[in-house]
Amino acid sequence: MSDDLNKQLGTTDVLWNLNDLYESLEDPLIKENIEYCREEAILIREIFAGSLHTLEPSELARLVRRMERISSFIGRIATFAFLNFTTQIKNAEAGAFLQQIKETSSLIAREAVFFDLEWSKMEKETAESLLEAEDMAHHRHYMENIRRYADHMLSQAEETLLIEISPVGSSSWTNLFEKVLGHLQFGKTKRTEEEVLSDLYNPNRAVRKQAADDLTEGLQSQLHILTHIFNTLLADKMIGDRLRSYPSWVNSMNLSNELDDKTVDVLVEAATSRYDIVQRYYRVKKELLGLDKLADFDRYAPLPNLPGDLVSWEQCREIVLKGFRNFSPKMAEIASFFFDRHWIHAPIAEGKRGGAFAHPCVPEVHPYVMVNYTGNIRDVSTVAHELGHGVHQYLAAQRGYYNSDTPLVLAETASVFAELLIFHDQLNSLTDPAQRKAFTCQKLESIFATVFRQISMNRFENLIHNARRDEGELSEEKLSDLWIGTQQEMFADSVEMSDNYRIWWSYIPHFLHSPGYVYSYAFGELLVLALYNLYKTEGKDFIPKYLHLLSQGGSLSPYELLQPFGVDLNDADFWQGGLTIIDEMLQSIE
Repeated sequence: MSDDLNKQLGTTDVLWNLNDLYESLEDPLIKENIEYCREEAILIREIFAGSLHTLEPSELARLVRRMERISSFIGRIATFAFLNFTTQIKNAEAGAFLQQIKETSSLIAREAVFFDLEWSKMEKETAESLLEAEDMAHHRHYMENIRRYADHMLSQAEETLLIEISPVGSSSWTNLFEKVLGHLQFGKTKRTEEEVLSDLYNPNRAVRKQAADDLTEGLQSQLHILTHIFNTLLADKMIGDRLRSYPSWVNSMNLSNELDDKTVDVLVEAATSRYDIVQRYYRVKKELLGLDKLADFDRYAPLPNLPGDLVSWEQCREIVLKGFRNFSPKMAEIASFFFDRHWIHAPIAEGKRGGAFAHPCVPEVHPYVMVNYTGNIRDVSTVAHELGHGVHQYLAAQRGYYNSDTPLVLAETASVFAELLIFHDQLNSLTDPAQRKAFTCQKLESIFATVFRQISMNRFENLIHNARRDEGELSEEKLSDLWIGTQQEMFADSVEMSDNYRIWWSYIPHFLHSPGYVYSYAFGELLVLALYNLYKTEGKDFIPKYLHLLSQGGSLSPYELLQPFGVDLNDADFWQGGLTIIDEMLQSIE
């Protein structure tokens, strides 16, 4: 079934070329790069451990560049192992290679433990003197960030031990999660997760109901394993936070995002205060669909008059590149590289991970994008979203490995902005008022998924992390109760929650891969709505400022990067401004 769809859409040969990284698992260059990293890391430790405070700024700058080179090589190998595994989760050799690289990376990383510890604990006056030197200008922000973790670092022996055992820690459990879902086959026709989820967007209600039943049945068959994985990773984070003295479960993510806890609290409070927008919309949708009750499996049902033809891969390419080109020819040129140079993996395939992502890889190579393209109008937005990431990552690469790593909250800015560009282009091409209305509804639902659904998932995370810490291991029933409670808070009586929906927390990877990450989507969406309004006001003058923002990567904090746009992230009115734009879109439907 997947092969037929891939042929129909023209995605069969849309496969990424990993030879840009390495030619195969047996490529001798992998071994050479690993040996270089191992020898260089040992040499650096032997020469510099215990003496960072004696270095001149120029010496410290050279040392950081040497360490960055090691990190980049390891990042390149790890990217190859991960991408190779992602499209063939059932392949034992691919899984074994990924685990081998994790273990090898851990052995090399332990040699560099001394650096972060010595640097973060260095006397403030000495550290500031080094950072003020011109030699350190390029890596100043990166080095300042390391010192922000000073209160959360352990002794060298403890940090080394944690690195040693990390390959069999949380990442091993997330691999198991991917393998469980990758091996699952849903329904009588034994479909993939992606195919079943796609049917939730089918115009036929019976098909949607069957998809919900099939998804639930598949998840239920593995729920004891998924529950154990969740509990293990919740406990792993609990122990890690306790050892490192993080005051809350989400504090480490906020620190990684370079945000104050207050900023995140203001964002979450603003979004939850406007759950009425969600409830109003789904009451309207129920009427538009002519239903007495809107069930959970009806949430993504396409509205009447929504263009429903399959969009081929070539058509998708044209739509996305045209939308990017209308905004910035440079943006379109970079995005075209992904299509033309085999940087994308698009077809549906058994054993391929579900969902979509863009991986920055390393500056010396280029980013890669993975999608599971099924040809619906929603998938066009997904491709635009991931290519927005890709363009951002490509531009930021000029900052080098350390500075190109963008905080997650700003990493979502380019992707959501790209989606919005394509939406407005597609909307402008529609002349039928009924089609425009249906298409606007589809965009609203996308925004809801990015803002309100992610915030409701953040509220679920908040409950499960705190419950695991207060009550111990959580049962399937407890996790499901907490999930359904946060969902009902958002939907109220506008959507009827079934027993099926109670366990749908169990297939969402974000909770496991990056605890606390999901609020970044809401941050990005509401920020983009404000930036897009600024673009409409400033016109072409906005474009160079925007591209400059993307090219900065993670070389400055989010607060500093957004200063040219006059954004105050701690102002509740700023976030309410984005929510008001969503409300106005809804009013046009109401």
